[in-house]
Amino acid sequence: MNNQQRKNVWETFYGPNMGYVFDMYEKYKVDPNSVDPSVKALFEELGPPPTDEQVLGQPTQGEQGTSAETVKKIIAGNKLLKNIRTYGHLAANIYPLRVRPKPDTSYLELEAYNLTKEDLEAIPATFIWEEAPSTIQTGWDAYQYLKSTYTQTIAFEFGHIHDEKERKWLTNYVELSGVGLKLTDAQKKELLEGLIRVDGFEKFLHKTFVGQKRFSIEGLDMLVPMLEKLIQEGCEDGIDNIMIGMAHRGRLNVLAHVLHKPYELIFSEFHHSPNKELVPSEGSRGINYGWSGDVKYHLGADRKVQGAKEHTTHINLANNPSHLEFVNPVVQGITRAVQDKTNKAGYPEQNKQKAFSVHIHGDAAFPGEGVVAETLNLSRLKGYETGGTVHIIANNLVGFTTNNTDSRSTRFASDLAKGYEIPIIRVNADDPESCLAAITFAYRYRKEFQKDILIDLVGYRRFGHNEMDDPNVTQPNLYKLIATHPTIAEKYGNDLIKQNLLSDSEVNQKREDFLQSLQDIFDKFLEEEKSKKSKLPKPLSDVIPEVNTSVPKELLQSINKGLLNWPDTLTVYPKLERILKRRESAFEEGNKVDWALAETLAFASILSEGTTVRLTGQDSERGTFAHRHVVLNDYETNEKYVPLHNIPEAKAAFSIYNSPLSETAVLGFEYGYSVQNPKALVLWEAQFGDFVNVAQPIIDQFISSGRAKWGQKSSIVMLLPHGYEGQGPEHSSGRLERFLNSAGEKNWIVANVTSAAQYFHLLRRQALLSETDEARPLIVMTPKSLLRHPQTGSSASELSNGSFKPLLEQPGMGEQSEKVTRILLCSGKVSIDLATEAAELPKEKTESLHIVRVEQLYPFPKKELKELVSNYPNVEEVIWVQEEPKNMGAWPVVQSYLSDVVAKDIKIDYIGRPKRSSPATGDPDIHKQEQAWIIEDSLRTSKGGDQR
Repeated sequence: MNNQQRKNVWETFYGPNMGYVFDMYEKYKVDPNSVDPSVKALFEELGPPPTDEQVLGQPTQGEQGTSAETVKKIIAGNKLLKNIRTYGHLAANIYPLRVRPKPDTSYLELEAYNLTKEDLEAIPATFIWEEAPSTIQTGWDAYQYLKSTYTQTIAFEFGHIHDEKERKWLTNYVELSGVGLKLTDAQKKELLEGLIRVDGFEKFLHKTFVGQKRFSIEGLDMLVPMLEKLIQEGCEDGIDNIMIGMAHRGRLNVLAHVLHKPYELIFSEFHHSPNKELVPSEGSRGINYGWSGDVKYHLGADRKVQGAKEHTTHINLANNPSHLEFVNPVVQGITRAVQDKTNKAGYPEQNKQKAFSVHIHGDAAFPGEGVVAETLNLSRLKGYETGGTVHIIANNLVGFTTNNTDSRSTRFASDLAKGYEIPIIRVNADDPESCLAAITFAYRYRKEFQKDILIDLVGYRRFGHNEMDDPNVTQPNLYKLIATHPTIAEKYGNDLIKQNLLSDSEVNQKREDFLQSLQDIFDKFLEEEKSKKSKLPKPLSDVIPEVNTSVPKELLQSINKGLLNWPDTLTVYPKLERILKRRESAFEEGNKVDWALAETLAFASILSEGTTVRLTGQDSERGTFAHRHVVLNDYETNEKYVPLHNIPEAKAAFSIYNSPLSETAVLGFEYGYSVQNPKALVLWEAQFGDFVNVAQPIIDQFISSGRAKWGQKSSIVMLLPHGYEGQGPEHSSGRLERFLNSAGEKNWIVANVTSAAQYFHLLRRQALLSETDEARPLIVMTPKSLLRHPQTGSSASELSNGSFKPLLEQPGMGEQSEKVTRILLCSGKVSIDLATEAAELPKEKTESLHIVRVEQLYPFPKKELKELVSNYPNVEEVIWVQEEPKNMGAWPVVQSYLSDVVAKDIKIDYIGRPKRSSPATGDPDIHKQEQAWIIEDSLRTSKGGDQR
């Protein structure tokens, strides 16, 4: 190889790579075997790296020595710029109030790298910054430029992003495109007017409604203009829906100025609320109507914005209870429901640019509430992804009264996001123009990569957690600073005065005009308030409306045939194939449809009527108990085949996803999906019923009470495997008692059904009612061992001609009504246990007994039960039998229902386990003995209940 060829090869290492070459060569000279064999071969072929004169085109004082020294400077310069990019955010001016010690910024100083200004001036910029713009000539220019870029009032942290293309885009946006927005004079004035509205609204509420909570936005006022800018960007791109979830900090201001909720309506919620619609409640003293409702700073709103080309964008602020971050997965579910096109068979077609979501977090809640991490984990999963969420941490430096040093173990509130490779932008809330630049950056990133991005909006909180607190008690030094700190409206107004865009009198006039407009609205509101009257909506029914849930037998047979008609190219697991093939004869005379097939037929018939079905949960494709198998995995290739996507009868999408190991976020997501898409039957399945323990806030604050608090309809179905089979406390109980204790205002349906046909008709009824005013959630205690029990199977005629029955009498019992003296009321698995054992007893031993299954526990079938008991004139005892302990299960609630229904001369009693602190024993032998006692006590013919 001649010298020119060598020179050509070495030229490929110009710039940052030359430092690496020289470093390796120094090691090679000491020990040729200490470097990688490929590098060793390179030096053996090419000889030493070129000198300064050869590479840099600069004169040298000594060929080898000067070259090495210069390369060291290049290496140091590279390290300096890398550290600016990586750690520059630590030195950025992001705090409106400097309440923390200044960070160590030695990594920004030349001395830390043994560099001088002269050293950097001698190095071409491209040697330490390969893509430096033409205006940047020297290393010193590069240093000054990047230091300024990364340490202003807007800072960036994205070194944790692994994808090179994505990281390159972010770097170029910051360093080359320029993050800052160039606002026109008119835009600056418009921004100031917006800030005056934000600030003036809070001041007016503070003065007018003294001592009332409002959780003001003051200190984070720029949140409102940022949201307005985000909406503007979305409208210009033709986005259909923008979904916002946030806690109560600043919510009233967002409602007023982003959602355009009328000021007078907000005033009415402070004053009193005669315009609120009432929903029925079960009261006392003859009061049949009440209003559960919610406080003003939890309420949501909708708004339509007319964008470019007459396109309308819908803005939605989701209702949110006080449990802060639990609205996050709900908003994600709402967003996904908008994005999914579900009007044809198969998985839905998803358009991620049709809608996007915005989550506004608290700085204490973001790292503190586990649901945040659960929801972030959903963001890249196929069943839950929404194409990226814009996250904003409304960072006021204090959580309630707790300093951040006591509320998190991380340096920044946003650090959790780094684990999910989410870029982080931090911005000083007192710099309005940087805040708008940050939100624009976030929108464009989301659009480009369809991934989450986070803005840490760093401000402060002007008052305590609410306006009734005195924060000087817990943060005296901080609040001394806040007391003298100008509002952002004042600060930005002064900036525009200095720029000669407005005069001092013009700014003051704008403030006074806005406050006067609020006063005028409030005065008019008070005058009109006197004549307003409240109204009552149509109440929900005590009895679930009857709908025709039967399906022609011919259709069911056709569907069943299609379900088993998989392609010849699909290799089904042999054992599973034998199980599925048995279903071919399910419709033959004398055969039964089992639980899993009834469920699949229900889904298929619902799809045939054009209603979407969505089912998620842990292992739901197969079913936790290996019973469902609505997704088949090729035994050779592991490719998936979904029979319900390929039956000719399907006219709507069927979605089924194995969820992550999450209950809270997944259930919240499905609730949101069901709210947004009432045309869908949305189901969430717990792996075991007790898994609802982890999802309790979603159940308590959304599913059970969303309609009463916000008028929000949902027909979500929760499937909770429940039944005592000796599997211990955590795999026995779905905590039925919790759902019954929260039952009121006809808020949901709670069922514990015992046959395939009952389950079939229950699901179909739920789907048919989902779009009506009678829509409400359905809680189903589903079986485990009963999934394959002969007594739970149903004939084809029960599916094609039947309907759901809230009460079922045990066939073959109670035939001689005058002989019946004891009625056993029960629900779920214990009903089958009783029936199985009773069938083994001689007829004369059971003719005085009758077993009645309560299939629907709420709304409780009082009328049906009263009529049933009246058919047995000699009844002396009505006994509730359950597997659960006495203080759990249905008994604590059912007891009062029975008192209302059963005649006073008939004894009401209980048989089951005694009161316990744990739902079940963990010892299988003890479990069997307890179960045997329950059955024995129930089936004996002498009077009296369980005496244990």
